Amino acid sequence: MIDVNELRKGVTFEMDGSLYKVLDYSHNKTGRGNASIRIKARNLISGANIERTFSSGQSVQDVSLDFHNVSYLYSDSEFFYFMDNETFEQPALNRDMVGDTALFLKEGMEAKLTFYNGKPLDIELPTSVEMDIVEAEMAIRGDTATGVTKKVTTDTGLTVQVPNFVNVGDRIKVDTRTGDYLTRV
Repeated sequence: MIDVNELRKGVTFEMDGSLYKVLDYSHNKTGRGNASIRIKARNLISGANIERTFSSGQSVQDVSLDFHNVSYLYSDSEFFYFMDNETFEQPALNRDMVGDTALFLKEGMEAKLTFYNGKPLDIELPTSVEMDIVEAEMAIRGDTATGVTKKVTTDTGLTVQVPNFVNVGDRIKVDTRTGDYLTRV
């Protein structure tokens, strides 16, 4: 059992027969009484997001997870296929499980898959990835005191706000946690 005070972003736990991964966490302590812990979590089986408030002192069930380093191979209309770097097995994740992280996946990319009872549940990407710019809108020169930005589209379909000097054909580094531009490579 895990005390709810130990729940942090990224922690996986079991509640009401389902597995949840904490997406956001806040701890509020009022002047009197117990603290309240408010979480936003994603159901790893159905993909639904929930918000839940716990009182200090409550606990949730801990789960034992396995992690495997994998390489992204390809996707079809329903699944994303990976190859385990040690066993060469090819687990597949449903499109709903991958969600918005699909926009960061590139062929051959290294990632970490989370397994529960031998079934893949979730994917963890590196903190940043390099992407090629395939489309960029024309930026209008104007007030340069605040930094001129424009929208570009990467080779995976991700739309990113970048500085004005980034052009089609450039390679940029993008933060996978926020989707923000980091630097031009």
